[in-house]
Amino acid sequence: MPEKPIDGVEPEQSEDDIQREELGPRGVPRKESPARMTPQREKKTPKDVDPGHSA
Repeated sequence: MPEKPIDGVEPEQSEDDIQREELGPRGVPRKESPARMTPQREKKTPKDVDPGHSA
């Protein structure tokens, strides 16, 4: 339990991060994630991402 209340401040780790740390990415403790980026997906992923414009 945090010592002081969280008021609009992001915690250091999310619940998902804590679960991944305890159980591993696929529910297997101390195992690396098997997910990898394929060469095709890497080609399709833009290198310079435009953050967009606000209205």
